[in-house]
Amino acid sequence: MIVFLLLDLAPGDPTSQLPLTIPAEQREQIRESLGFNDPLPVRYGKWARQLIINEPLHLVESWTDWCIPLGDCENRDRITSWASRSPAMDTIYQRMPQTLWVLGLGLIFGVLIAVPIGAMQAFRQYSWFDNAGTVVTLLGFSVPVFVIGPIFIWLFSIKFNLLPTLYKTTHDVQWTSWSSIWFQIKQLIMPVSVLTLFNAASFGRFTRGAVLENLHESFVRTARSKGLHEGTVRRRHVVRNSLIPVVTLLALSVPGLFGGAIITENIFRINGLGDLLLTAIGQSDLYMVQSLVFIFAVLTVVFNIVADVLYGLLDPRIRYE
Repeated sequence: MIVFLLLDLAPGDPTSQLPLTIPAEQREQIRESLGFNDPLPVRYGKWARQLIINEPLHLVESWTDWCIPLGDCENRDRITSWASRSPAMDTIYQRMPQTLWVLGLGLIFGVLIAVPIGAMQAFRQYSWFDNAGTVVTLLGFSVPVFVIGPIFIWLFSIKFNLLPTLYKTTHDVQWTSWSSIWFQIKQLIMPVSVLTLFNAASFGRFTRGAVLENLHESFVRTARSKGLHEGTVRRRHVVRNSLIPVVTLLALSVPGLFGGAIITENIFRINGLGDLLLTAIGQSDLYMVQSLVFIFAVLTVVFNIVADVLYGLLDPRIRYE
C-alpha cells in the first residue's frame, strides 16, 4: 500500500509517455478510459482484486484448461501493463526464466564455494590460506559489478574471443542438441562468474565469522572432552551451528534473486525481472511496478519462514511449539 501511494504521488504518470502532439482533451480521455482519474482507494482495490483473485484463477485455468465458474473465463479482467498493453503477469512469467538461469546459478555456486572455504579459513586462522581467502573476499566485496563486468567482456570476448559479448535472451535451449546447450553454457559463464564472486565474498565472510565464534563455545569443548574425533566435532557441532547466520543471509538473498541484479542485467543485456522493474519505473508503469513489488514482498515472507524452519533442523536447541 505504501509503495502504491508513493508511486501515485511521484511526478509523472503513464500518459506522460504519449507524444506531445496528442491534444490535451484526448490525453484526458485516455486517462479516463484507463481509470487513472479514479480515486486512489478504487484503483488500489481494483489492482488487489485482479492480483489476488483473477490472476491465480487465470493461471490455474491456463494449466488445466478448465474454466473455474467465477466470472467470465474468456474475458477475465487482468492486470494490464500500460507500456506494452499486455497482461503484466505474463510478461513477468516470460522474464523469470532468465533471472533464474543467471542469478540462481550465481547464488548457488556462491554458497557452494563460500561455505567450505569460509569454514577452512576459520579452522586455519591467520594462515596463508586464510590471508589469501581474505584478500579475494575483499576484492569480491569492494570491486563493483560495473567494473568487473566490462573487464570480463574485454578479456574473454574482445581480447580472446572465447565467450559471447552479450547474453542472448531469445536463445531457446534445445536439450537434445549439444551445440545449443554449449552456447547456453558459454553465454552464462561471464554473468554467473561475476555474481558468484560477489555472493561467495558475502557468504564466505559470514561463514568464517560464525565458525570462529562457535569454535570457542562450551558445547564444542564438551564434545572434545568426550573424545570425539576433531573432524566430527568440526563437522557436526561447529559447522552445523555456524550455518544459522548463513541460512538467514540466504533467505534474505533469494527475494533479491528474483528482483535481479539490475547492474549485472544491464551490463550483459539480460532481460530479467530486475531490468523489467527498472524499465517499468522509468515508464511510470504503476501496475507492473506494484505487481513486482508485491511478488518480492511475498517471497521475503516465505523464505524467512523457510529460514525459521531450517533453524530447528540445524540447531537442536531450537524447537517450535
